[in-house]
Amino acid sequence: MLNYSRALSDEKSYQDLQIREVQPTIKLIIRGKKREFFSAVGKSLNMLLPTKPNTSSQGEDLTALWLSPDEWMVYSNKTVRNDTNEYEIEKLLYKNISKLNLGAITDVTDQFILVNLKGDKVYDLFESGCPFNFNEFRKKRGSVTQTILAKIDVIIHNQNESDINLFVRRSFAQHLFSWINDSASRL
Repeated sequence: MLNYSRALSDEKSYQDLQIREVQPTIKLIIRGKKREFFSAVGKSLNMLLPTKPNTSSQGEDLTALWLSPDEWMVYSNKTVRNDTNEYEIEKLLYKNISKLNLGAITDVTDQFILVNLKGDKVYDLFESGCPFNFNEFRKKRGSVTQTILAKIDVIIHNQNESDINLFVRRSFAQHLFSWINDSASRL
């Protein structure tokens, strides 16, 4: 049965590879294109959205991933919900962006699982089940890609050469974790 509070029951470690689910994590999809949109987001988040394809930018507590020319995912595990089960940053963005018709904000916190993978074998694991060529990706800190891993759509964020954040839809998380466990045990 699917666990709605936690997709990965515990941290897994293999030779030169550690896998853990990061919780709690706010995840917002932000969409817009107008100059005023970029200005409002910058003021609200205190950081600029990345405009180059497949890149990211980081603020003090938030990270923004470029997903398409008018779409970004903003996430943080330092932002917690208030008493009314809402995120303050989401309310601020809604007030400064959506209410002014500059763009759209969608909370996808419960839709995506954030998995952190660390170790020298991360790319060996990816290459065993992914068609994407990671040669350049692994060298560029902050790189982002949307690809297929074990026939599942994922978003991969290169925080450091051996420190990767992977986003997967909650409904596919158990299948992906089973594949990761099986593949990692054979590296």
